[in-house]
Amino acid sequence: MIEVKRAGDLGESHRRAITRIFVDGFGPDLSFFSKDPDKLTDALAHMLVLDVFYVGLVDGEPAGIVACTDGRQQAVRHDARELRRHLGVFKGTIAHISFSRMFEQPLPYARERMASLEFVATGLKFRGQGVASAIIKHLLDLPQYDEYVLDTIADINTPALRLYEKLGFTEFKRTRVRHTKITGIGAYVGMRLVQRRPSSRTI
Repeated sequence: MIEVKRAGDLGESHRRAITRIFVDGFGPDLSFFSKDPDKLTDALAHMLVLDVFYVGLVDGEPAGIVACTDGRQQAVRHDARELRRHLGVFKGTIAHISFSRMFEQPLPYARERMASLEFVATGLKFRGQGVASAIIKHLLDLPQYDEYVLDTIADINTPALRLYEKLGFTEFKRTRVRHTKITGIGAYVGMRLVQRRPSSRTI
């Protein structure tokens, strides 16, 4: 059974385990900074804003994560000094510049009752067990939202695209990129799901 809890409720004692899942999911994209997952975990652990992350637990162990924000909140908030301390001055400075641009900008189309789902990742040993799907389904039941968006999905991430389609998300934008020859990514895909909530009005 997969239990879903807010990371902030799990507390600081789970920060490193949650960050390791982040690294399992996005480590290949961050390999310029380090190929050592332990080093990346040390460098990035301070960044995650636990109050906006939800964690899928398998037998009490963190197995997957999804951040859920209003599109204006930050799911990660880095400290340049921490990055430089763990990654060195050169790579730490590049990480500071890159993270500011990539991770810490609000969505230009954010609106009331819209949720932005970010940093969907599953720990390596828990893949194929439906963890990410369970977390997203939990978030789709939150009453304060009627629209959910996944803003930046690499077009080569076929498993993720299939999962989101299965959950009811549809593509609403596609942004071409210039680094295709380096990363293999041709475009970033945006997907959304709009739900019609039952009216609470009584006659």
